[in-house]
Amino acid sequence: MAPPAASTIDRLGVHDSVSAVFPPEVLATALEDLSLSVSVIGDDEIADCDAVVTLEHREAYLDCAWIHSIQAGVDRFPIDEFEAAGVGLTNSSGIHGRPIGESVASYLLAFARRLHDHVAHQQERRWARPAWDEAFTLSGATACVVGTGTLGQGVAAVLGPLGLEVIGVRRSSEPLPAFDEMYANDDLLEAIADADFVIATVPLTDDTHHLFDEGVFDAMGDDAYLVNVARGPVVDEAALVAALESDSLAGAALDVFEEEPLPADSPLWDIEEVIVTPHAAGFTQDYYRGVADLVRENVERLESDEAFVNRVV
Repeated sequence: MAPPAASTIDRLGVHDSVSAVFPPEVLATALEDLSLSVSVIGDDEIADCDAVVTLEHREAYLDCAWIHSIQAGVDRFPIDEFEAAGVGLTNSSGIHGRPIGESVASYLLAFARRLHDHVAHQQERRWARPAWDEAFTLSGATACVVGTGTLGQGVAAVLGPLGLEVIGVRRSSEPLPAFDEMYANDDLLEAIADADFVIATVPLTDDTHHLFDEGVFDAMGDDAYLVNVARGPVVDEAALVAALESDSLAGAALDVFEEEPLPADSPLWDIEEVIVTPHAAGFTQDYYRGVADLVRENVERLESDEAFVNRVV
């Protein structure tokens, strides 16, 4: 698809919703060398902009020419409405692989080396060593990464050097670098059967909603851990809680949830072998630089009448 005409975009707004991830001012400053006018905006200033960089959706975006999401996932945007209105939508796919990969590695290391227990004990000023058979090393363990896009490949690139065997699950069983073995989606239950860690990195679609359900948890070993760094609704949380409380799974590390923030009465807060993080696995001090690079490249493509990179609509 061709980008919007360069003549239709004069002012680029950095919506203040990005403040949930980084200060909007740092991104606006990083983009101040563009030929466009760039400023931080709130909801009441969207109408004055031709393009907006944002975390959240607003109905007023349907009157803009181009919207850029600072996340890779675009499930919060009404794709059909954007398409009908002729609004270009791009995302930040490609910048999150390494941070997500390192976050996943930190979860796995925490479980293996019992770091989450030690942190909890520190809060209680309690000197308590793990049982002789609790701690383990990651070398020789198997991680099954479900979803082999940017996030999944970033996870595989970090876990492989730690000595794990990394299995991938995607549409086809064609091999990819950094994965030791590949399964097609239809063979998911076979792929996860012997995995020590099952890691969700799939986008949220109709097909992946509650992909990780009771059947998947039954197929996993009772000594296996689930990690979700994708989107909350790809996991059936009620089924996950039931599996954890019945010791059908060893534990879970969850960065995303069906409802965010995670409600205070969620049982996930209190299950001993669950690590909860606040949708922050992709956070890094360089986040805004990656977004700036993508926006800058697309402005240059806009001016040379080339197709946008990371175009969704």
